[in-house]
Amino acid sequence: MTVAGAYTDEELSDLMTMTKMVINPGARWLTKPKARPAHRQRTFQAEGAQEKDVRFSIYLRQSLADESDFSCGISYHPVGGPPLTLARYNGPSHEHGDIAYRAHIHRATESAIATGKKPESQAEESNRFETLDGALACLIQDFNLTGLDAQPDKPRLFR
Repeated sequence: MTVAGAYTDEELSDLMTMTKMVINPGARWLTKPKARPAHRQRTFQAEGAQEKDVRFSIYLRQSLADESDFSCGISYHPVGGPPLTLARYNGPSHEHGDIAYRAHIHRATESAIATGKKPESQAEESNRFETLDGALACLIQDFNLTGLDAQPDKPRLFR
């Protein structure tokens, strides 16, 4: 990878498609009732299946008050550098730019990093998930993650 956190779209794509293995599939939920907003959170650790020194974390966060307020994400942890959020899969609990109360996916891009924005600041609406488990199923598929299971959401017939 490049220095000072300047990643190219090709490097970001390589991190996305690399096979990753979860090394703590039994990670427990932690409830944070006094946090604002109150939520529960679970964090998994993963490593490259072929390159064990390449590390990732996968988090799941669910509001205790609003079922549609959730986030599921993956970060890359380079040796000697700060973590880089590669993607976040968010529930429909809020607006994000032109996306109004619809599930959406944030992905890190070279252009966002180069302009000093949050790497995963750009988002696109998604109809692939409606629940946290559905978002995790998409992340598992999109990021070539093994050692963890989640059920995809069933598509609704009428929207």
